Amino acid sequence: MQRYFALKKEKNYFILPNDDYHHILRVMRGKENEHIEVVYENCVYLCALKNVEQSLTIEIDSLLEKGVKEREMIFCIPYLKETKMDFILQKGTEMGASMFILYPATFSMVKIDDKKLPKKLERWNRILKEASEQSKRTNIPQIQTISHLRDLKNMTGVKFLCSTREKEKTIKKFLQSQSNCDKLIVVIGPEGGLSEAEEKQLNEIGFESITLGNRILRVESVPLFVLSCLNYEFME
Repeated sequence: MQRYFALKKEKNYFILPNDDYHHILRVMRGKENEHIEVVYENCVYLCALKNVEQSLTIEIDSLLEKGVKEREMIFCIPYLKETKMDFILQKGTEMGASMFILYPATFSMVKIDDKKLPKKLERWNRILKEASEQSKRTNIPQIQTISHLRDLKNMTGVKFLCSTREKEKTIKKFLQSQSNCDKLIVVIGPEGGLSEAEEKQLNEIGFESITLGNRILRVESVPLFVLSCLNYEFME
């Protein structure tokens, strides 16, 4: 059953984004009284399509699922080439990331003009929304941008960075010592890795350097590897 995220609730009806009405009518070819799932305030509702031939409305039938508080998994990602960024946002959403924070890294191959950023954010948010619907999430990850890694200084939670310099502290050992955490913040470097200065700066604001093992992974593989480890370690 197709899932959508509501903008607001009015009496016994939900209001969806305009693009979703088009998707329901033109892509899914929705029929009168057909059911869909709608997420609102982290709860899932069974809803019926009404007035399909005139002005589509989304009528609430019943509550299916109440949202539960999930462990926050925040990923700080450098600006990357479009295909790599799209892949990370889509698959990271499917695997449970709760937020993506984008930053300009020293060794990043991509520099984004401030004038082009709003358009890119609009596109990235659309990817997050569609991936959330496809994977049956009850929330959509947030996406933010920062200008400097030092802007992460005041974030609270278990903080670590994926390092190519650290050899002893493995992600396995690190996560086993953090079993009661409810928020994790992970920094991932670009294709060339974090610079020595960037890693030192992150260490100074509370991020521990950890190794993912002896293999050097492609940048788009790192978030998925880490999310797999997090999901396995903290799965209930």
